[in-house]
Amino acid sequence: MSLKKSFFAPSEFPHLPEVSGLSLSTIATGIRYKNRNDLLCVRFDKPATTAAVFTKSSMPSAPVDFCRESLANGFKTSVLVVNAGNANAFTGRAGKECCDTVAHLVSEKAQCRPEEIFQASTGVIGKKLDGRILAEWANKNIEKATWQSAAQTIMTTDTFPKASGQTISFGDKKINLVGIAKGSGMIAPNMGTMLAFIFTDAEINQKTLQEIVAQVTDISFNVITVDGDTSTSDTLGVFATGASGFVIENKADIQIFKNALKQLSTDLAMQIVKDGEGLTKFITINVNDAISDESARKIGLSIANSPLVKTAIAGQDANWGRIVAAIGKSGELANRDKTSVSMGGITIAEMGEAVEGYDETPVAHHMKQPEILIDVSVGVGNGKATIYTTDLTKDYIDINADYRS
Repeated sequence: MSLKKSFFAPSEFPHLPEVSGLSLSTIATGIRYKNRNDLLCVRFDKPATTAAVFTKSSMPSAPVDFCRESLANGFKTSVLVVNAGNANAFTGRAGKECCDTVAHLVSEKAQCRPEEIFQASTGVIGKKLDGRILAEWANKNIEKATWQSAAQTIMTTDTFPKASGQTISFGDKKINLVGIAKGSGMIAPNMGTMLAFIFTDAEINQKTLQEIVAQVTDISFNVITVDGDTSTSDTLGVFATGASGFVIENKADIQIFKNALKQLSTDLAMQIVKDGEGLTKFITINVNDAISDESARKIGLSIANSPLVKTAIAGQDANWGRIVAAIGKSGELANRDKTSVSMGGITIAEMGEAVEGYDETPVAHHMKQPEILIDVSVGVGNGKATIYTTDLTKDYIDINADYRS
């Protein structure tokens, strides 16, 4: 399957800081892909404090179950193992056995507890994965990798590697954060196939880190959608090595760290949308005056996931009636006679009807641009949300019709 590079792909991979306390390695296992690396291992000098959020799908993959249980029992991470091409999802008892085998064999070599092997898989659902073969490759995986090769290794239908980094100063002390992510289709995170891993050399309490990660996820990865389909494998893992020697513990430092993590996570989330399968448009939807922020988010996602809205934008058709319909079907409180809709900054409808003398010409021009802006107000409160999404094209159908070929 040949994939056309996204129009929004960056011209070059970003320059990223080094995160101390870990090493990266990648290898080509040949389990599914030919002539490319498909297995990433991150080894930590000492067990890294770990926080994570996972898919809320009732059909979670075996690695999601394994990691969720390990973190619930307070385990840190000594080795992160990520494979691309096979999701190890809906594989029954064999899926659990695969994870247990990987954990046992990799931990044996790493001289740590099996529960300290954080695992993630992405790719085809329903295909069994041999844990012994995966572990054998993981234990051979000694070739050092760069952030770029690490990000490339976890790709499936992605057309470019996704990464972001930050350096934060706390007086005369500095810490670094680097994140990599993959995702292009099956993107409607509810914590799409989406994996993200963020690393920092700061030291931070696990409970505090988990609270920060959960809060940040809701305003970054959970406000994106490509196709409305939530993956069985969605995983965001954040790993703190503590190697910088700087401890984040007071309220001011926690807020600085949280803001940086939010910026990095939002950057990664937007990169995922900008690589949406078959997209030609990157769409920002602002919802205002909802009864609550959560209600605004649901209205925004209803618009963003509407096939009728997405196909109209793909066809460069300013069919605002479809936006109104999507607001209505959300099930959220909205006042029809106070609702307004704008596209490209041009108000099209307000107070429950079309603007008198509305001229579609400037909106039609906006619809030809690669980035589309939609603003709606539903007139019932002060809630607001911003959602990022894509259009829906024939290329999306072609990519997914041929996914297993």
